[in-house]
Parts: sequence; C-alpha cells; structure tokens
Amino acid sequence: MSDEPRRHEATALWIEAAGRAALRRERLREPKDGECRVATRFGAISRGTERLVFQGRVPADQHEAMRAPFQAGGFDFPLKYGYASVGLVEAGPAALIGRTVFCLHPHQDRFVVPSEALHLVPEGLPAERAVLAANMETALTIVWDAGLQPGDRLAVIGAGMVGALVAALAAGIPGTEVTLVDVASGRERLAAALGIGFAAPGEAPTDCDVAVHVSGSAGGLDTAIACLGFEGRAVEASWYGTAPVELRLGGAFHSKRLSILGSQVGAVPPARRARWSTARRLDLALRLLRDRPELDALVSGESDFASLAHDYAAVLDAPDTLCHRIRY
Repeated sequence: MSDEPRRHEATALWIEAAGRAALRRERLREPKDGECRVATRFGAISRGTERLVFQGRVPADQHEAMRAPFQAGGFDFPLKYGYASVGLVEAGPAALIGRTVFCLHPHQDRFVVPSEALHLVPEGLPAERAVLAANMETALTIVWDAGLQPGDRLAVIGAGMVGALVAALAAGIPGTEVTLVDVASGRERLAAALGIGFAAPGEAPTDCDVAVHVSGSAGGLDTAIACLGFEGRAVEASWYGTAPVELRLGGAFHSKRLSILGSQVGAVPPARRARWSTARRLDLALRLLRDRPELDALVSGESDFASLAHDYAAVLDAPDTLCHRIRY
C-alpha cells in the first residue's frame, strides 16, 4: 500500500479524562516553508510527570507553566501530552530530509513542526537511546542547579530515571563520590550497571555536600536533609502536583545551616542563562547520551504504539517503570 495517503493523517494518544486514554486519528497538514514533517520511530513515557497529568493532578495555577511543547487541549481534559519523540524527517528543508531528529512532542506517529523545534540526533547515538534526551536535559539542569564541584560528596534520593541520570552525570565529575539512595532494594542492580554506589535510606551517607531529591515523596526529602553535612544544600527536583508535602525543619536543619533549592527544567539556571538557550542545553543532553551504552539499563519496558492506549495506565502505575519506550 502506498504511503501517500498516510502523510495526510496522524494518530495521537489523547488523555480523554482522568485515568482514560485513547488513540485518535487526525488530519495532518502539509508543512509550510520552514517546517518539517516527521515520522516517529521511537518515543518514551516520562512516568513522574505523565502520571500526574493522567490522574488530573496538575494544579490549576500551574496549567500554563506545565504545558508541553505542541500539547493540544488542556489539563482539564481532553489533551495530548508527552515530550520524547525520535523520528525521521520526511518533508521539509532538503538538508534535513532523511535525518534522525529528537523533538519535544506528544505521543504521535507523524507530526508537523517548525524546523527549529527539531534537534539532530548525533552520529553514533542510537535512536532507541535518544528518547532519553528530555530526561537527560532535566538531569543536566539539576546538576547545574546543584553547583557540584570536583570532590563533592553527593547523595541522590530516588533511583528513578531522572535520579539515575543525575547520578550518572555527577559520577563523571572528577573525585565526586555519588550514592544512589532508594527504598527499593532492586534498584541496586541499576546502580551497579551505572557504576554508582547504592544505599537504602537507613544506610545513606550523612556528611554530604549536596543531596538531590527526586523520589516525589516527603519521606525522601527528609532523607535528603538527613544526608547533608554542615552548610550542605538539598536540591528539590520532585514535582508533587496537587499533593501536600510535610517538611520537617526541626532537628539539626538550622544548626547545620542547611539550604533547600528548587530545580525545574522549564528555565536554564541563572548562572548559565546569559549564554545557554534551552535549545543549546537539549543539544548537549543528546551528546551526553552518545557513547553511554550503560544508560540502556534505564529502559524498563517497551510498547508498540498501536497498543499504547491499552498499556498507558499500567505503565504509569507500575513503580518499577523507568523509561518505557514506545516503538512506532
């Protein structure tokens, strides 16, 4: 069957209501000057944020801040959401046709976007691994916000995808001691695959210069604070949606002169903002994935796009989900 009719249509995953997803077909327009049509090859589910979106737990005052690029619809449903797509350029500027690109785009098998929204996947980076780029960009931002220096002692609380990427990046800073901390003992295997130390919360180091918290739980933030030595800093990178969080600031929090900093990928950290655009940061995230086959351990499962509406809720509910890859 000719591919000609399909270039004018696309199929996308839509969240129709809290806890319910479906695939919808839609008309796909021809790209204009300066635009490209991309056929998606791989995508990825980012469990933490997408789970809150799927459950309808995005606070009303954060609807604008949490919009994903090329999102359609709103957080009060229906909407299509997501931000990890890798595909081939089918139409557009001659220099891009046939190139493998990454785009911050919802889960959809074909899409048309401005050329500047596409990021070339570097030579040598498998398309299957390039789906980690959005999470690597988040991890890179956290490392920048943390202000890590050679020789720092770091605890990363929460061995999910972002936490593991933060630990992997930080471990490359000379002399840095990195411990990945998680309540799930099975995550020790992931830490070993990444060449990083692992500890249960009760055995976490207690004299760290920096603690990064990405577990999404109040107990994890307490653990991060307990890991810090004198004048240490905690970087809070979890997003809780509408859930209230109890923060314990008693004990040694004041006597140790500890600090807590919020990190979020929506903006480049102030110390780099003068010279770093978000596009330059994402290009760096893609380069950081190249020559890192150990990061393939972050892929915890895979679905065909055709079955994504059926699989989506289970993937988001499964606590063992890291990067769930979508194959188109």
